[in-house]
Amino acid sequence: MAEHYQPHEQTQLQSRQPRSHQVVKAATAVTAGGSLLVLSGLTMAGTVIALTIATPLLVICSPVLVPAVITVSLLIMGFLASGGFGVAAISVLSWIYRYVTGGHPPGADQLEQARMKLASKAREMRDRAEQFGQQQSTGSQPGS
Repeated sequence: MAEHYQPHEQTQLQSRQPRSHQVVKAATAVTAGGSLLVLSGLTMAGTVIALTIATPLLVICSPVLVPAVITVSLLIMGFLASGGFGVAAISVLSWIYRYVTGGHPPGADQLEQARMKLASKAREMRDRAEQFGQQQSTGSQPGS
């Protein structure tokens, strides 16, 4: 219901504002949009000019630059992966320590539920195996 009244309230707000305020808002929006459009065009032109100038240098230096970039990127990825694995290991060890010492880390409830389900299924399977073994031993006796 409130969404039906919103456009009506908006038109009332616009009608309450003097015409000069609306003109100033429109002029500000056009000026900001136009200046951003000009800035975008200048950035595009600068990029094209820089690429045109830098292309011959890149072609000349590419036998050195390409292996260097690959090496540096592999080094950076290796350090980032190593750091990420280290942080993951520390957080897992911290979680395990809190769990073992009796703390209540996030997710401990789900772990307990899963442990209980596994234990009940294991008991159920053991009981079934015992029943199956009893059936096999009674059914295989001679004279039955």
